[in-house]
Amino acid sequence: MSKKNNLAKRKKQHEFDLRREKLEKEKKEKKLTTKKNKMKVDGSDKAKKRGGSGFQVGKRKVKTKLTAVAKAKAAQAMELDK
Repeated sequence: MSKKNNLAKRKKQHEFDLRREKLEKEKKEKKLTTKKNKMKVDGSDKAKKRGGSGFQVGKRKVKTKLTAVAKAKAAQAMELDK
């Protein structure tokens, strides 16, 4: 028998491949679940936020609330005016 056709070797290789695929699958699942957990958002919060943060203009959403940086810049501009 040739080296390639050795039944014991093929069986070991097959088992090794199966084990490796199983580990990769578990790793991928774990990564996916952690990603899902990060992205999880409570549905009630989403309903409350909907109208307050901005409004739709065409395909873009226009924000009406100021960010922290914008607020700081506005406050600094107000101080300069005084």
